[in-house]
Amino acid sequence: MFMAKPLQVYLDDEDFDRLDSFAASHGWTKSQAVRVAIRALTRPAEEEDPLLGLSGMIDGLPEDLAENLHRYADEACVIGERQPRYGRVQRRARGRLRR
Repeated sequence: MFMAKPLQVYLDDEDFDRLDSFAASHGWTKSQAVRVAIRALTRPAEEEDPLLGLSGMIDGLPEDLAENLHRYADEACVIGERQPRYGRVQRRARGRLRR
């Protein structure tokens, strides 16, 4: 059986209003918002963004990749134009309408 432990926190008016509006904008109670904040602030380092953990693992990338990412992506990914369809497009026959 899950037993929650009570916690009493004193907030100044500004923090209370920020917590109240944040919780309301997400459809949460203030208690739920506090729980989410605690979990986000105390999560273990292993749960960090896995892509950031890969940073620096690939050799041979251009030094200006971050600044020119779109240019390099455009050069690497060539998307061909759609070929026009020739001939008459066959349409499915409509079945009888049941009423």
